[in-house]
Formats: sequence, structure tokens, C-alpha cells
Amino acid sequence: MQSSTIYRNIVVLTGAGISAESGIQTFRAADGLWENHRVEDVATPEAFIRDPVLVHKFYNERRRHLLNGIQPNEAHLAIGELNKELVESQQGKLTLITQNIDDLHQRAMGKDNVLPMHGEILKIRCKESGQLFSCTEDTSPEDYCTCCNKKGNLRPHIVWFGEMPLYMSEIEHALSQCDLFIAIGTSGNVYPAAGFFEMAKQYGAHTVELNLEASAIGSRFAEQHYGPATKIVPKFLNSLSF
Repeated sequence: MQSSTIYRNIVVLTGAGISAESGIQTFRAADGLWENHRVEDVATPEAFIRDPVLVHKFYNERRRHLLNGIQPNEAHLAIGELNKELVESQQGKLTLITQNIDDLHQRAMGKDNVLPMHGEILKIRCKESGQLFSCTEDTSPEDYCTCCNKKGNLRPHIVWFGEMPLYMSEIEHALSQCDLFIAIGTSGNVYPAAGFFEMAKQYGAHTVELNLEASAIGSRFAEQHYGPATKIVPKFLNSLSF
């Protein structure tokens, strides 16, 4: 059954749950470890200063895993199809905010309107200039940066704990304009992303949670649907009217 409400400005927020069925593990397990590492050892600026070899090694492993046959799943593709439909029909706009560092959304819908607020595993950047470089190979503290010609100045283009997420002004603008806000595969525990739905709600948007199970803030959404992302995301998106 098609939704009776017509939406023109959709914001989708995705977390690790949308990529889990593609074979990418969620950010932290129940024991608080990320791929058997303490977050404090691999995902903070202090960790990079203390042990850059370990941090480079950790993200090298994540990058190799992503490039070893990982593909967008039906949930990624459904969002991409919705975006394509909106663009071609000129009936609305979709802005995708993702907390994920993989490139599965970009592969499924292109780079336009994708805001990777926590960075991208397939990019590195210069610590001094901030210049970004594509990266599909292993990196190390011994690498020279091509923009400053200094060894050790390249770091993963990842927002670590204690750092400001990317694209915040664009995100806030999108939330202020949206009439439908959908959170997919998020825990509801990590801020500022956990507060995006409240901001969208304050601007009058209808809020929807699509998740494997209720998040920490799931009961506060106007609408909830639970189950595997590859099942519930296409079903819900196909119900929308334009």
C-alpha cells in the first residue's frame, strides 16, 4: 500500500546496521571492542600519536576487507533507486547522511548528496594541509605526503572520538528543510547523530526508525519498523508516494 503522504525533502541517516548484511561488522561489539581492539587504541587522535603503526595497520585491515568483494546490499540499492527516482522526476530531494566509513552508499547512488560525517576509509589526508587523497593501498607512518613532502603526515580520513564530525553545516541545513527523516541501522547512542531526529522533528518532519531492533531512542520516533535492513528498507521506501 502506498503512503498517502507526499514527501518532497527526505533525509536518511544510516549507521553500521545497514552494512552488516554486506559483511561489514558493526562498529562495536557487546564487549566494547572494535574488531578485537579497544576503541581508545585505534580511534582517537591520542592513539595515532602514541602508536601510528597500530592505527595504520588497523585501517589497512578494514580497507582490505572492504575491497575484498564487499558489495552494496538491497538496502543500499533501494536508497540509490529512490534517489534516482527523485532526481529523474524532479519531484523531491534525498540527502543521505552516513556514519559509516565504507563506500557502499557511494557505489549504490553516486557521491552526490552523500554526507559521510565520520570520514571515508578509502581516503587519507595530510595532517597539515587537510588535503585529501584517494587510498586503496596499505599506508604506514613511513609514507611521504605528496603535498608537503613530509614523512608521517598522512593519516586515515576518519573522524575519531574527540574530533568534530564532517559536514555539520550541510547536515543542519538538510535537517531544517526535510519533511521526512529516516534513521536506518543506527544505535541511537552516538552524538551528534543521535540528536538529528529530534532536530528534524522540531522542524516538522515525520520521523521513522528502520532497524534490526529498537535503538536507544527508537520509541521516540513517530514510526518504527524492525527487521533485517535488506527486507524492511526496500519495503518501506517502496511505500512512499511522490
